[in-house]
Amino acid sequence: MKRPKKAAKPDSIRVRTILIVALVIAAAIIAGFVVANRPGKANIRTADANTADASDPVAKRNASEAREPMSGSEGTVRKVIFEPTVPNTTPAPEKPPAGMAWVPGGEFSMGAQDPPGMDDVGMKATFDSRPVHRVYVDGFFMDKTDVTNAEFERFVAATGYVTVAERKPRAEDYPGAPPENLVAGSVVFSPPDHPVSLDNYFQWWSYVPGANWKHPIGPKSNIVGKGNYPVIQIAYEDAQAYAKWAGKRLPTEAEWEFAARGGLSGKPYVWGDEFRPHGKWMANTHEGTFPTKDTAADGYAGIAPVAQFSANGYGLFDMAGNVWQWTSDWYRPDYYKKLSAEGMARNPQGPESAYDPSEPGHQKKVHRGGSFLCTDEYCSRYMVGTRGKGDVDTGTNHLGFRCVMDAGRKNVAVMNHGSTLGQ
Repeated sequence: MKRPKKAAKPDSIRVRTILIVALVIAAAIIAGFVVANRPGKANIRTADANTADASDPVAKRNASEAREPMSGSEGTVRKVIFEPTVPNTTPAPEKPPAGMAWVPGGEFSMGAQDPPGMDDVGMKATFDSRPVHRVYVDGFFMDKTDVTNAEFERFVAATGYVTVAERKPRAEDYPGAPPENLVAGSVVFSPPDHPVSLDNYFQWWSYVPGANWKHPIGPKSNIVGKGNYPVIQIAYEDAQAYAKWAGKRLPTEAEWEFAARGGLSGKPYVWGDEFRPHGKWMANTHEGTFPTKDTAADGYAGIAPVAQFSANGYGLFDMAGNVWQWTSDWYRPDYYKKLSAEGMARNPQGPESAYDPSEPGHQKKVHRGGSFLCTDEYCSRYMVGTRGKGDVDTGTNHLGFRCVMDAGRKNVAVMNHGSTLGQ
């Protein structure tokens, strides 16, 4: 059942659901992040690193220090230092493409740290986001919002593209599954009506026949009147196909994090130090008791339209919460250790192959940003710097994407997608 996983991880739910529903299999999928944006194996994306006045790098560094467990050495602590972000000074292009914002690029400290005294929040959400390391990225354009239903619909109308969730699974990809269980569908968050332990994500993720981008939670659902909502139930190749058509590409993990930080350094959230500054909701996350009840205290129970909360420092909306976002990097939990050992990483493209020790053999890409299912009860990966992960052939109803474009592509891009802001 490759498509979901732990609450915050339905990335492998599809493959497994097919097998599990069919054979009541015991090959338990070791949870990971689609709720980590929507279930998602690394799903669910704590922190509290402050930076001082921007004019004082030393004060900034001191304010960013925090004691944090070293990966793989329980009980050992070290100081984590977020150095100031140093943006490129090259002037921004005069006019960004429609619906996109300019991200200057530059040097920054990449990774995450927990808030003091909260190392266990969010299932140790920062475990694979360390050590913090220095990275440089070139400037680029990024979509201001996640790709919307209206934008994706234009792509499908122009190309006739059929998404992974709309295709019947092939028997050779799911050996042992009865033919009657090989039906098109996808992974859907299906909360129970009673309290449950949080050690079995199958209690809130289901493989639903007929679920796809046009019918996000099953054949009886639709997207009528929801053109400005993020498109969901999108597998990695679906996102790639859209990006190519639009003359764009998917962001690397480093580009995504630089953009999400909006010029800030070492902050736990894309907007700063506090989850709710002055009592204001800054992102669409899960309030209430997970997974049974979302109180909608932030204004939304479940997914929200794009751009309902304040933009970050680069004019980007929803870089935390609402829906997880695909990046182009393969997932490996030890990748940051490798980069850190090599010194300054310039435009890193991710590891050459994927590896998740909980599910060896699964081809997973990194998810970023968290989703409307993220909560400090289970997954807190709305915190900037934390990571999610998901099987490339698995979409869920809390996973979407946004695109980027290199500066040199600005005048040759096929700008078919348009912008839904203001619509």
